[in-house]
Amino acid sequence: MRHKTYVTFGQGHVHRVNGKTFDCDSVAVIESEGPREGRDKAFELFGDKFFTTYSEEFWDESKLEWFPRGLINVEG
Repeated sequence: MRHKTYVTFGQGHVHRVNGKTFDCDSVAVIESEGPREGRDKAFELFGDKFFTTYSEEFWDESKLEWFPRGLINVEG
């Protein structure tokens, strides 16, 4: 089963990956084999320019009230 990692961004963090824009108003969703791989992929894609990552077991959908652009899958 694939693991989901949720990545949030600070005010000055804007990235364009796979034709999608990620910023402080969105949450990137990375699918991987596990939490460590998801966090590693976040660093690969965004460098150190993101706020934090949440493993899927710690993500709470109520946090979306702070991200008006919602969840955006990094792949596909």
